[in-house]
Amino acid sequence: MTLYLDTSALVSAFTNEAATERVQDWLAEQDIEDCSISSLVITEFSSALSIKLRTRHITLAERVDILAAFARFATPNFHVLDVEPRQFRTAAVFADHYELGLRAADALHLAICADHGVRLCTLDRRLADAGPALGVATQLL
Repeated sequence: MTLYLDTSALVSAFTNEAATERVQDWLAEQDIEDCSISSLVITEFSSALSIKLRTRHITLAERVDILAAFARFATPNFHVLDVEPRQFRTAAVFADHYELGLRAADALHLAICADHGVRLCTLDRRLADAGPALGVATQLL
């Protein structure tokens, strides 16, 4: 099954976080041709680095370097899945399951995975737990 890496996994892989080594090791074990991301992941990745910059977890120079490293790695390796209007509608249905506590972007990640039949790989336990309840395969890293 093709894997879909969410933003939490990739931010951890490219920055210094508690799970960085674990995610990098996991990523090194994967067949990169079986890995995908979405245009949503690219947007969230940039946003996450902006947050890290504003909160002084990284410098501006580090942000530039990390974005460049991500682009060099992601562009040739990951299949980028476009976000389609029908996936927004599915995400709204997923978000209707209030008991799962999904944020809009998380529901959209799950909708993209459902639409493409891929497994969501994430560091976010809530997201990993919500997937199976919605018929989406997930893997907590």
